[in-house]
Amino acid sequence: MHKKQQKILTRIFEDPVRSDVKWCDIETLIQGLGAEISEGNGSRVRIFLNGVRAVFHRPHPEKECDKSALKSIRRFLQEAGVEYHAEL
Repeated sequence: MHKKQQKILTRIFEDPVRSDVKWCDIETLIQGLGAEISEGNGSRVRIFLNGVRAVFHRPHPEKECDKSALKSIRRFLQEAGVEYHAEL
């Protein structure tokens, strides 16, 4: 994972939950982790990572994910075995 992807991962796991993380950055991170991403109907995006499947909706008309979507992405990454350790 390169430096930009690490920054995105940090932003996803920050508390309190952020509301300014762009969906395109999340896709960049997930692709960098080796996920398979496919288009679903409408704004749906299917993601398969480390044996875990999920479906998310791309935010629109905004570019940023809302807090509940970011929590779902955080949970998906944890279930897929992505580890995050806050730097001290």
